Amino acid sequence: MTLIKRNDLEKQIKTGSIDLNNQAYLFFGERYLCKKSADRLQEILLEKYNGTVHSVDGEQEDFGQTLGRLLSFSLLPGLQIYRVSDSTIFHTKNILPSLWEKAMQANKAGKSNLAAKHLRAFAGAAGLDSGSSEPLGDTGTGAWKKLFGFAKPADSVKWADELLAGLPSDAKKTHSANLVDQCIAALEKGLPKGNILVLTAETVDKRQRLFTWLKKNCIVVDCSVAAGAGAAAQKEQKEVLREMMLRTLADFNKKIEPRALELFFERVGFHPVAVVMETEKLALFAGDRELISCSDLEEMVSPCRENALFELTDAFNKRQTARVMLVLNRLQEQGIHGLAILATMRNFFKKLLIFRYLQLQGHPSWRANMNASEFQNSYLPQLRSTEKWKDQLKGHPYALFMSFSSAARYSLEGLKHRMELLLEAEYQLKGSPLPTRLILEELFLSMLKKQNDH
Repeated sequence: MTLIKRNDLEKQIKTGSIDLNNQAYLFFGERYLCKKSADRLQEILLEKYNGTVHSVDGEQEDFGQTLGRLLSFSLLPGLQIYRVSDSTIFHTKNILPSLWEKAMQANKAGKSNLAAKHLRAFAGAAGLDSGSSEPLGDTGTGAWKKLFGFAKPADSVKWADELLAGLPSDAKKTHSANLVDQCIAALEKGLPKGNILVLTAETVDKRQRLFTWLKKNCIVVDCSVAAGAGAAAQKEQKEVLREMMLRTLADFNKKIEPRALELFFERVGFHPVAVVMETEKLALFAGDRELISCSDLEEMVSPCRENALFELTDAFNKRQTARVMLVLNRLQEQGIHGLAILATMRNFFKKLLIFRYLQLQGHPSWRANMNASEFQNSYLPQLRSTEKWKDQLKGHPYALFMSFSSAARYSLEGLKHRMELLLEAEYQLKGSPLPTRLILEELFLSMLKKQNDH
């Protein structure tokens, strides 16, 4: 069989390139896109053959029990589709860095439930025992690297220990290699006629035996979308969101002005679930009108928290005082806590501090007029050849180049001073009777004023 892209699934089914008599299907990548693609396959199968869907929560499942049901003959008529959502059977230690990064980003965004979900997967893939494992914060750097395969973060991991402590005692289980082998053996032998396994998984180890077997013998659908802020990634993300929005609008017999479409993407960003929800909200708000306008968007759609916080750092970095004040006011109107705004700026300056420190080292040599090509092909590989700051040097080379270029405009003392200003503001927010708005505006004006002398 083969690996196909999400957009090609329905087309290949219609042309007969995909045999619907397959006994197993895997959808991996962006969670919402996996769900919608698997939903569509399920609709096609049931329209053609009829049958019953047995839904299984992959995070809570006993895969051995699911496998037992798959191997049993059913008395029910038609297909028996065993739909395993958010399966963790493809998790191995190879994907621990990815799971940790997702948990960390979710925590930074204030999404504790999502962070706990990724941490549960992380603990399961790492084989952590909820009863005997020491807290992550107490794990030494050497032991961390040995256990998880990547350097221990420089920041505190107390948040992770707190979230892990709140998980049920059986939540950190992982799938044994024996179960993976049993699944492969069952599929090789053949499932009872009419039994079908449909798996969705956000994160997979593509080197794992079950994944490679499914890719070779069944249907594997890639629902992943390029991550990052690079031009190519942004283009792919926008195409996915445009497809989702226009499809949702078509269900309501609505259209949208081209300018409103672009404004919508700017406000919502790459959040597929939010795109569908906000689109439905716009369609309902438009009522009998067929065309959705920019004014509808201004009325109904607010920028997502993550994008608005990014816009704040972007405006600050470009020294656009009026825009900084505008975004700061918008964030507060949306109910974003002042401490969350300070945390965003602290992370921003901390990253610049690290990059500025690296620039001031003798090797490799940083030049003020270094271009993106030289940075990507020479400077960055030399930095990444050392273990230190490995986590901070992840990401798209061009995005890192832009951050390094920004850092070069500051002095270490200037960055340290801004960190001190942030700390003073934090003390004021926690203990001063002054309004939050006043404290934040004074802080940002002070930091922007400091821009003149770096």
